[in-house]
Amino acid sequence: MKSALIAAALTSATPALAQSEPVAPVPLPTPIAGPSAAASSRPPLKEPPTAISVRRASAQMRRPHRRAVSPVELRVRSANHRATLEPATGGYLNAIQVYPYSEGTIYHVFTAPGEVTDIALQPGEALGAIAAGDTARWVIGDTSSGSGAEKRTHVLVKPFASGLATNVVITTDRRTYHLALTSTDHTAMAALSWTYPQDELIALKASAEQASPGQPVATGLSVEQLHFDYAISGDRPAWRPLRAFDDGRQTFIEFPASLSVGEAPPLFLADAKGTASLVNYRVQGRYYVVDRLFDTAELRLGLKHQEVVRINRLGEAEDQRRHS
Repeated sequence: MKSALIAAALTSATPALAQSEPVAPVPLPTPIAGPSAAASSRPPLKEPPTAISVRRASAQMRRPHRRAVSPVELRVRSANHRATLEPATGGYLNAIQVYPYSEGTIYHVFTAPGEVTDIALQPGEALGAIAAGDTARWVIGDTSSGSGAEKRTHVLVKPFASGLATNVVITTDRRTYHLALTSTDHTAMAALSWTYPQDELIALKASAEQASPGQPVATGLSVEQLHFDYAISGDRPAWRPLRAFDDGRQTFIEFPASLSVGEAPPLFLADAKGTASLVNYRVQGRYYVVDRLFDTAELRLGLKHQEVVRINRLGEAEDQRRHS
């Protein structure tokens, strides 16, 4: 009974709840932009100066330190560079690069993977030792050819890869060779050897000393036969010739007396294109005797810094000689 009365009271107090009218939807609040949108509208934050300094210091600590090169080291590099002799077009005999040997010179050798470069020593020269800076990435061995006095030692080198560089020192019973090896992708020197100007001059001097000191330079000459129409120019070393003359068949080059105690220069003949080639001559006392006439000749001594003396036969006098 009491429950029925309570239900009736509630029904009379809230009539709207008893009806089935639709209820209007409640509008949702406008969504708030997320952090990314807000951040895009704000200017970027600047890094504090202290943080920048710390970051730069860390980067510098990670960067490898470059050691300052001392003046002494620079002098060593410069000396090695000046002493290095590079392959020259005019120095090739077929595929063999022929270097003039000089004590203390470094000879540059180009090699390539898969190819062997032959380093040929002087015939009769006995090998002492071979020392290389890098023996892990280079194959270096030796063999020989010929027999007896003509037996010749060959040092064979081959790199494992391109882009390598090392040095080799070869000692023999006659001299020491210094070589700088470089490996390229495909370019290799097939072979190299040397000429020995000093040995040739020693042999010429020994031959001249065996001749009688009183033996004249030439026999059967008269002053009327001699032509002194030669000009001497170029450098002024101690061995610079005093004069040159010919008898119509042979040319004579007269040197100062000091030639017998110093190093004598080889004689080259120069053609119209300026190409020089060695010429045969005899040393008779302080004279060079050439069994021919020439227009231009050069006396050269040294390698990279040569002393050069030029001997020219004068054209006007030559024309008069031809018409005489």
